[in-house]
Amino acid sequence: MKINSIISKYVFKEMIPPFVISLLFFNFIFLLTKILDITNMIVNYRISLFDVLLLLIYSMPHFLEFVIPMSIMMAVLLTFFRLSSDNEIVALKAGGMSIYKLLPPVLLFCFIGCILTGFMTIYGLPWGRLSFEKLTYEVASSNVNIGMKERTFNDNFKGVMLYTNKIDLKNKALLDIFIEDQRTKNIISTVVAPKGEMSCEPDKLLFHLRLHNGTINQVDIESRTVHSINFDTYNITLDLKKSVPGEKGRKDEKEMSIAELRKNLKDAVNKDAKYYASLIEFHRKFSIPFACFALGFLGVPLGVQSKSVKRAFGLGLGLIFFLLYYLMLSAGWVFGEAGFYPPLIGMWMPNIVTGGIGLYLFVRTANDRPLLISTLPYIFKKITSRFKS
Repeated sequence: MKINSIISKYVFKEMIPPFVISLLFFNFIFLLTKILDITNMIVNYRISLFDVLLLLIYSMPHFLEFVIPMSIMMAVLLTFFRLSSDNEIVALKAGGMSIYKLLPPVLLFCFIGCILTGFMTIYGLPWGRLSFEKLTYEVASSNVNIGMKERTFNDNFKGVMLYTNKIDLKNKALLDIFIEDQRTKNIISTVVAPKGEMSCEPDKLLFHLRLHNGTINQVDIESRTVHSINFDTYNITLDLKKSVPGEKGRKDEKEMSIAELRKNLKDAVNKDAKYYASLIEFHRKFSIPFACFALGFLGVPLGVQSKSVKRAFGLGLGLIFFLLYYLMLSAGWVFGEAGFYPPLIGMWMPNIVTGGIGLYLFVRTANDRPLLISTLPYIFKKITSRFKS
């Protein structure tokens, strides 16, 4: 297949602006899902603007692994939609150039997207998650008294629910304290005290709470017994849920590198939930980058065939196919982790299905066979009108 460099460069440059716009737009939408967590950090811990920016940066790789393939698809779709709407596709065909010769710039664009997404899944995601958790802990540990809220159940501590009616920041005192402690297996302890003080050891990831003149009620679920103890002074040590990743023990699969995942799989004795989770994450780091090819290839026929419909409908159709891909990926994650079928199938099947649909539609488009996309708005309108009536 002879490549026309001028037309290839033209098509490639046309895909850059919609890609950048889609990347910024979808990344902003995804970042909105973190606003509540970051707002909580600002209100409760009074973190600085610089720390807020760091938290947003650390969250970016998690979003970009999905945003980049989606933006690749939208860029290809919008580019070919514009070329088709301006009759440039017709002009190229009239000049003896088939649609197959427009594939090289699309494949190159998808390849660049694949490399960027692969960098995010393999290096960016573990770095971002580890850095986010570390910064979260540092902020919380350095502002523990500010983080405690009056008349609010606080579950920041592992296995412990803490409630305090009033906080005296000047004297570092807590008033009217209620604690539910479930850290001991089959035993639930409730502690009630009128006053207490809290101190912290950031280096050891520990918080110490000293209570005065209170009562401890212990319920043993197995023996069905209750014990009540009155105390003058009672010390309790608390752990933060989000501690420094290196100190909290086993890393989460998404925080592991490729080498760590391989070692985890090699050292696994039984094929349990942890084994399947590691295997899924290993295949996921490679399958999501290749989604750039599957989704980008699908964008070509959708863009060409959407000439007679509104641009908004073409974009909506592209989002529907991406949603289909994401649903298949989520289903593959759930069933693969449960061991219903191999994670290899669960993680790569969305690419195979989406790419197969794109190949079928592309061949029909290249052979000038209609996809009947122009009739979809009419059918959709007719269906919705029936529901309304």
